[in-house]
Amino acid sequence: MQSLISISDLSKTYASGFVALKNVNLDIRKGEILALLGPNGAGKTTLISIICGLVNPTSGTVRVDGHDIIKDFRKTRAMIGLVPQELTTEVFASVFTTMVYSRGLFGKKPSPQYIEKILRALSLWDKKDSPINELSGGMKRRVLIGKALAHEPKILFLDEPTAGVDVELRKDMWTLIRQLQTDGVTIILTTHYIEEAEEIADRVGIINHGEIIVIEETSELMRKLGKKQLILELHKKLESLPADFDIPNLEASADGMQLIYTYDIHMDRTGITALLSRLSEKGIRFRDLDTKQSSLEDIFVTLVGNNQS
Repeated sequence: MQSLISISDLSKTYASGFVALKNVNLDIRKGEILALLGPNGAGKTTLISIICGLVNPTSGTVRVDGHDIIKDFRKTRAMIGLVPQELTTEVFASVFTTMVYSRGLFGKKPSPQYIEKILRALSLWDKKDSPINELSGGMKRRVLIGKALAHEPKILFLDEPTAGVDVELRKDMWTLIRQLQTDGVTIILTTHYIEEAEEIADRVGIINHGEIIVIEETSELMRKLGKKQLILELHKKLESLPADFDIPNLEASADGMQLIYTYDIHMDRTGITALLSRLSEKGIRFRDLDTKQSSLEDIFVTLVGNNQS
């Protein structure tokens, strides 16, 4: 797939001496949804701010559709829509006026029809004449998304777009994002809602201490790093496993009422048959069983934990 954004050896050190990014290399594909995950201070917002031309890099290059973000700033910035974390809106302007103004800033001809389309998609059409300072926090978040889309960008950055918003708005946003991807928009988002990244993203990048730890297809990341567990509910409490019980990756729960066996589903032999056979030999009976697949959150916690310095 063609790269739309190419980042090479990108670093950023602030005047305070804080190193926000360290030699980041990343290609973002045209038409994909890429989720960037990382703890607070990991460098996510700095990376987005540099690509959008809001922060100057210390070293390295960023090219958008083949254009350098510094030499060709106007051209690259016109291709990008940005939804920041903060609710920064013109408090006294109406919703419709704000959208029209944002579109005009990028030299786009007026298009009331397009503005209406976006406002309807964001469930804002009935608020089009309302001053922004009268809107709820969730509605203001919708306006920020509308502003970012007003000039019909090819790339959309969403920096924690669902932070502090209700479930209904979150669902509306993801529906809109999927439609934008269908329309050919490339979407990069940061989020603390890891389950959303797992559901919506084509690829996931995990960043910590200013470095990209991993960048991988979501499904492939789950396949490579995910674990599966077989959970056996016992008939009676097990004080401890027998001393000669030679099954690796098996442990008892704290209350002694479960046995938890961790295995790799991609191995030719999972070891489950041997486990059940040994349990029968030892007279350890179970009344129910269940399986649990590692989530993206489990993988994230593991990777970030291993990367702590």
